[in-house]
Amino acid sequence: MTIASKKNNRSKAILLTGLAGMIIMAAVMYVLLDHGIVLMNNPPAKKYPIRGVDVSNYQGKIDWAVLSNQDIDFAFIKATEGSSFVDASFSQNWEAAQKTDLRMGAYHFFSYDSPGITQAENFIQTVQAFEGMLPPVIDVEFYGDKESNHPDKEAVLVELRVMLQELEAHYGLRPIIYATKETYNLYIADEFSDYPLWIREVWFSPNECRDYAWTFWQYTNREKLEGYSGEEEFIDMNLFYGTGEEFLSSSWKT
Repeated sequence: MTIASKKNNRSKAILLTGLAGMIIMAAVMYVLLDHGIVLMNNPPAKKYPIRGVDVSNYQGKIDWAVLSNQDIDFAFIKATEGSSFVDASFSQNWEAAQKTDLRMGAYHFFSYDSPGITQAENFIQTVQAFEGMLPPVIDVEFYGDKESNHPDKEAVLVELRVMLQELEAHYGLRPIIYATKETYNLYIADEFSDYPLWIREVWFSPNECRDYAWTFWQYTNREKLEGYSGEEEFIDMNLFYGTGEEFLSSSWKT
């Protein structure tokens, strides 16, 4: 074997070793992220002191006394979906959470296959208002085949506007729109600037690619807290854009 051949084989070995190392590191990082051991987003508490959770039946039975005692200030609870679905745990969660010091609100999972008026009626019939509650939230994200087969924008805007108007008229609070980056860009941007935005961005800062004017930010769906025992081991964590004083003084009343 010539000296040149030996050098070539050594270079290949080094390259293969490096590639193997990178694959192993990527695999380890994937496991750490998937199990919630490492979070892609972990914003500093000093910059964003007001944090909270959003929950649904997936968290199962929640001990709100335990959950609320883990450096969180608010909770959004899933209430309804579409025109007829009601989250199985909503009533229990809504009553129990009110006994804590958390500010709390309810959210609705928006359906592209149902009229905005009947979706609003479903939410209103389910969510009993109380003084100091956070605004109702309409969760606009893709489900099923909608991510690859986007519903018509104009049709979505019509029904979403109807629901927003109905909720605002009933509760006297300006509803919050929850959106992913994709649904924000497709449906929400430049259409609903008068409404508070709750943006979901679990991989980057929401201002990294675009300067979103957000009020709430869901920064991870891989946090683990104590106080729930459902099939979902993780819980969504969120931030409020502002200080504690601004959070407490915000009423969102219209």
